Amino acid sequence: MKPLKNMKSSLWIAALLALGAGSAWADGAAALTKGGCMACHTKDKKLVGPAFKDIAAKYKGQDASAKLFDKVRKGGAGVFGPIPMSPNGPDKIGDTDLKEAIEFILKS
Repeated sequence: MKPLKNMKSSLWIAALLALGAGSAWADGAAALTKGGCMACHTKDKKLVGPAFKDIAAKYKGQDASAKLFDKVRKGGAGVFGPIPMSPNGPDKIGDTDLKEAIEFILKS
């Protein structure tokens, strides 16, 4: 009976972790929507700007959070093509939402 008990415990732990991950995903997705990011970006394919999965792939293995935070605030061009990204100040997306959005993007 002990292995079954351990398996049930493992399933509960996995379910709780999944709920927590779902919450983080929802927070990040909500921040992207609230900040207007979805007007130019999607998760899986290029729209006006690069897909979130392409951004995540480019910065994989790097601590790019501060760099991306700065890039969103100041805008930029040339990293993913010729179309520039306009600056997005705290009036458009607050610091907390921007940090959640960047965390979500880097995990895409």
